[in-house]
Amino acid sequence: MRRVFAGLLVAACLALPGRAQEPSPEALKTAHELIGLVGGDTMDQLSGALITQIWNGLENELRGKVDAATLAELRAELERQLAKFVGEALKDAPAIYARHFTVAEMGDLIAFYKTPTGAKALRELPKVTAESYALVMPRLAAFQQEVSTAVEAIMKKHGYGK
Repeated sequence: MRRVFAGLLVAACLALPGRAQEPSPEALKTAHELIGLVGGDTMDQLSGALITQIWNGLENELRGKVDAATLAELRAELERQLAKFVGEALKDAPAIYARHFTVAEMGDLIAFYKTPTGAKALRELPKVTAESYALVMPRLAAFQQEVSTAVEAIMKKHGYGK
């Protein structure tokens, strides 16, 4: 069954459209400006929310098994690793924005994020994302099982199952 999922994943990746043309220098410059607004505090908030979610489970699992100093070092390492991960991920963000938005559209986004509503969106969307993620994660295992069962049934129906 895992082979079937691996095959489906490879097929899905091959079906994706090829990389678009590299963005223009003007598009990249505008995208960097946009990331300057969207990045920073927004990513710090999202990272903080992720740390909290990850850490709560890890701390509960380890509580009573390790001392406070070990917990503190583990938390610091988790924060360091996440900061490094986010920093690396953000390096690619301008090119991604520039491939998906025109210079004018990015200018519109920049103008929007400078309005009170846009500034609020930058503050609140990381919280909304974290809360949404927290709702989805507990349901993911059941969803994966449901999909696996459905794929297995269809494969068996067509003579490919055990």
